[in-house]
Amino acid sequence: MTITIDSILKTKLPDLLLGAIVAQVGVTESSSELLALLDNEVCELEKQHTPQTIRELSTVKANKNAYRLLGKDPNRYRPAAEALLRRVANGKGLYHIYNVVDILNLISVKTGFSICGYDYDQINGDVSMGIGAKDEPYEGIGRGLLNIENLPVFRDAAGAFGNPTSDSTRTMVTEKTVRFMMVIIGFEGKAVLNKALDETVALLKQYAQGEELERLIVE
Repeated sequence: MTITIDSILKTKLPDLLLGAIVAQVGVTESSSELLALLDNEVCELEKQHTPQTIRELSTVKANKNAYRLLGKDPNRYRPAAEALLRRVANGKGLYHIYNVVDILNLISVKTGFSICGYDYDQINGDVSMGIGAKDEPYEGIGRGLLNIENLPVFRDAAGAFGNPTSDSTRTMVTEKTVRFMMVIIGFEGKAVLNKALDETVALLKQYAQGEELERLIVE
């Protein structure tokens, strides 16, 4: 598989970078140790953040500005990291799903990066990130039919399947997933992307029998 950024999207968002890993994993319910780690981080972040401080995080701000440049209202279609952090700031915590998804969400709230996670084997061929078209909806996880027009969108040979607001049910992680692909959307250079990817890989090894198979930085 290759991952590319469409030239029209790159022209509009010249600082856009993607950091991706593919890892072999064992998907299970999160262990008590992982949940404790997640809950401790949530407690600390709840003390630190309000909706205003979240909006001022450089990673969140960059994503929201990207949505505006593409013509999408980032307050109606919030980037995933902002939505997760607002739950935390409001004392609602985070959903507990599967170990790999909980790890993804942990990295997202710690860094402010909006992160997409997929069952690698449900992706059909090479991947390109472009701009969502009119009348190109898909079934978002827990959101029903999602209007992806003017959002930055991942596509494969079967069509659109993911964006920084909500991924699709077609490629979502399930208990049958054995190869997990995670993509971080960033605007602040390769070093911070690799640092977040390194932390993710360490957590996958510790809590999901993870083994990194491939890493990509796409610019």
